[in-house]
Amino acid sequence: MAQVQYYGTGRRKNSVARVRLVPGTGRVMVNNRDAEEYFPFETLRRILKQPLEVTETEGSYDVLVKVEGGGFSGQAGAIRLGIARALLEADPDYRSALKKEGLLTRDARVKERKKYGLKKARRAPQFSKR
Repeated sequence: MAQVQYYGTGRRKNSVARVRLVPGTGRVMVNNRDAEEYFPFETLRRILKQPLEVTETEGSYDVLVKVEGGGFSGQAGAIRLGIARALLEADPDYRSALKKEGLLTRDARVKERKKYGLKKARRAPQFSKR
């Protein structure tokens, strides 16, 4: 018999995370590595676990993640959104708790493109009168 799985996709900046929730013991695997090993900072690991803490399901699901693009911070944010969406698929009753904490909102802030005549997106070349 096939095992029950819940899927969620999260995006943040340039990162895309495909999250799979499987009933288990609470392991978090990111790109086939343990989250403790993958993310160098405790704050990022705490961000990952926010949706699980809010819904009080920390020990009941194994989280399997494939994430690509961006840096550690963007990837952690993408995984957080993916986990929240997967939990919503598992049990729609979690919606109010997740929404109240702002975990279902896609953070739309991305790097602004560079414009011609400027050094960066908004940084103009130094001005000199003479």
